[in-house]
Amino acid sequence: MKLVAAALLVVDDNEDNRYTLTRRLNREGYTNVTTANDGRQALDLLQSKTFDLVLLDIMMPELNGYEVLEHLKADAELRHVPVIMISAVEDLASVVRCIGLGAEDYLPKPFDATLLRARVGASLEKKALRDEVLAWSKTLEERVQEQVSQLHRLGRLRGFFSPQLADSIVSGGGEDLLKTHRREVVVVFLDLRGFTVFTDSAEPEEVMGVLAEYHRVMGQLIMTHAGTLERFAGDGMMIFFNDPIELENPTTNAMRMALAMQEKFVPLCASWKKRGYDLELGIGIARGYAMLGAIGFDGRWDYACIGSVTNLAARLCSEAKGGQILTNQKTLETVEGSARVDPQGEVTLEGISRPVPVFNVTAFNAPPPDPRAERGQRAEGTGR
Repeated sequence: MKLVAAALLVVDDNEDNRYTLTRRLNREGYTNVTTANDGRQALDLLQSKTFDLVLLDIMMPELNGYEVLEHLKADAELRHVPVIMISAVEDLASVVRCIGLGAEDYLPKPFDATLLRARVGASLEKKALRDEVLAWSKTLEERVQEQVSQLHRLGRLRGFFSPQLADSIVSGGGEDLLKTHRREVVVVFLDLRGFTVFTDSAEPEEVMGVLAEYHRVMGQLIMTHAGTLERFAGDGMMIFFNDPIELENPTTNAMRMALAMQEKFVPLCASWKKRGYDLELGIGIARGYAMLGAIGFDGRWDYACIGSVTNLAARLCSEAKGGQILTNQKTLETVEGSARVDPQGEVTLEGISRPVPVFNVTAFNAPPPDPRAERGQRAEGTGR
């Protein structure tokens, strides 16, 4: 005899019937058998213990078998427990009613031992298969929920980090990127000229409206050119290139972005002037080595770029007039003459010990000017 771990509940108001059925089940290897002498006691047991199968009589006091079935199938936690009806009521209408109420099977009394073994075994196999399917469905649901949650986290992270960094973090590959590391980067600073005067005279709602327009336009260009936005600081922005994702030539991305920003700023500036806001955009670009990684504390982290290159880019931005994109010689060397620039001479920048040769970037990948045309323009201007 093979012992079976399944938990069975025998429900019958007749003590002899309960004993006979329990003994037969024990002989078949079902040793975990509990009995109830009426429908009310059966429901109480089903609420307090877990059963794999119920063998249920129909004609009982308190609650009959039909009523017990109705209660079981109305309960979300119990509706999947299989029920075999065992009753002396053999008319077809009773059988149909029981099956309609959700019974798994029907056996007449006195029961046949062989038929009982087959029906109980089949019901338990169905129960095991159903449990397996439910467990698989739950696992699938949890995986779907995890993926939905992952997409939600990705959406939120994209609001704080570049898409490249957000994708790396959510996919589990961002931990190494968040560790402090040294890398050569190109840093770009933006700043609105006239913003302080504007905020002194404008209402807070007007200031927020202007910043929203400004950030929306600039933000799209940052993402388009694969930049990583480190922070907003009112009207100022700091963007860096070549981290967390390495670029073939980050200076190219930075300069193309800066030129696109100045181009897109023109209609913005015009619309603000109509409202009486006199604002212009200055940009500084510098290339050099920096330390990058996560800084902060549990509950609040930022991805930072720290080094003298950030200070240089910030100072170049402060020096830039409206419409200018200022950079230095070291940064220009990395694009090998692809940028068209106007030299601004050596400039003493705050916090920089030596004067810095500064250049205003006016175009990128534009053909160099014709020297003969330049000579002709100079001669015309002097009347020679």
